[in-house]
Amino acid sequence: MPAHRKLVKHFHEPGDLHELTFSCYRRRPLLTNDPWRSYLSESLNYANERFNFHLVAFVFMPEHVHLLMLPLDVDAAIDRYLAAVKRPVSAAVKRDLQSAQSPLLSSLTIRERPGKDVFRFWQEGPGYDRNLRTATAILKSIDYIHENPVRRGLCSRSADWKWSSARWFDGPASEIEPGLPKLAMLPTDFGWRVST
Repeated sequence: MPAHRKLVKHFHEPGDLHELTFSCYRRRPLLTNDPWRSYLSESLNYANERFNFHLVAFVFMPEHVHLLMLPLDVDAAIDRYLAAVKRPVSAAVKRDLQSAQSPLLSSLTIRERPGKDVFRFWQEGPGYDRNLRTATAILKSIDYIHENPVRRGLCSRSADWKWSSARWFDGPASEIEPGLPKLAMLPTDFGWRVST
């Protein structure tokens, strides 16, 4: 493994939520068009079903993604889950770029080693994973995730950013827009570990 690669150990305790963050290649603003963000929504729905994860909150920023996930299985395979989210998006974007003969294709294709070129939509590595155990930490994470677009000046209210779960938290679940990933309510025993 190259010395520059960041090592992140994923560990899971039943009941923990995970705040996952990962970035586009070299933090380039690649998540700026609706079709590519829709690929990510579809991929999340597929991976959540396949790995038995609930998506509690999310935001798609132009160059990175924040997810708050609740794995329902005792042995949560977070590294495999992330691969199942990212790979289909990368493959779909690559097909789009090839069809359009876009010059972006060559700038996202890197020489990994002699004779091997690799398309990179996502930054290599596992991203960031933080386990959340208390209601206080979970609520702070949800606020942090939703306020990302506001802090960046992309909107004035978090609920105005389409590619986020903020609107769903503001009103009835029926207000979630088509094309966004499916969300799950916090567990009914959510107050179990409220810290003071």
